[in-house]
Amino acid sequence: MEKKKKTMADRETKDGQDWVIEAEHVSYAYEGNDEKALDNFSLKIQRGKKVAFMGGNGSGKSTFFLCLNGIRKPDKGRIIIDKRPVVYRKRELLEVRKKVGIVFQEPDNQLFSASVYQEISFGILNLGVDEDTARRKVEQVIEELGISPFRERPVHALSGGQKKQVAIADILAMSPEVMILDEPAAALDSWHTNKVRRIVDDLAKRGITVLVSTHDMDYAYGWADEIVLMHRGQLIGKGTPLEVCSDAEALKKAGLEMPAVLKLYGRMKQRGILSSDTMPPANMEELEDCLANAYERRM
Repeated sequence: MEKKKKTMADRETKDGQDWVIEAEHVSYAYEGNDEKALDNFSLKIQRGKKVAFMGGNGSGKSTFFLCLNGIRKPDKGRIIIDKRPVVYRKRELLEVRKKVGIVFQEPDNQLFSASVYQEISFGILNLGVDEDTARRKVEQVIEELGISPFRERPVHALSGGQKKQVAIADILAMSPEVMILDEPAAALDSWHTNKVRRIVDDLAKRGITVLVSTHDMDYAYGWADEIVLMHRGQLIGKGTPLEVCSDAEALKKAGLEMPAVLKLYGRMKQRGILSSDTMPPANMEELEDCLANAYERRM
């Protein structure tokens, strides 16, 4: 009797890893474009992780996100969500989108209902949830995200930051297992940037797997559990923030610079301000603590 070939999902389950997302040799090219947006791209993401995707424009981040949500179908390879390969039929895609929600970089590409309340209600009702349950969930999300003051406003009358909050609420109301945010702070002022980032932190605390694309290396270094580096549709780096941000060659290829906190840390070690056994700080606050400890030892 022929032995059944084990899939990657089967192997990783036996290894004890809870992979919520797996991409196996995924390739995709947009019509009329000879260069692949994704080129034999493989990646695995554990459930509950905060993952920052980084790379220059055209590196494939957004295309990969669209493949995860079933908006784009890979030309080759496959996407596996929660141990099930994505099937590109209407019923199966509806199940995928219950699990994987995406917030686009431009909220205007996502929002289309007349009022904020209608917008947030639309997605969950479209999943077939009864009206009473949907109403309770929508009210809960509106309260949690601080949307109540503009819940009855027309969507087109909102500021960019408010639109981003509504776009996140739209997806959050559907209780996804995976939340994708494509450049969530793009074109926002500092107040709304911090507001959106607090919302993203709260999503992660709930156990939701959060994938964020960003060009902000300092933010990614301090926030993420893992960083994924992409270049021309290929994976060129993956690991903890310290591992990835210490790889000067990969950063250069991705068009990125080392986080400011690691630059300062390196210079202070070179000058003898910090001892050679001082561990790399995760953020500026930790670096300040390192400096304070070094100063106290010298007193």
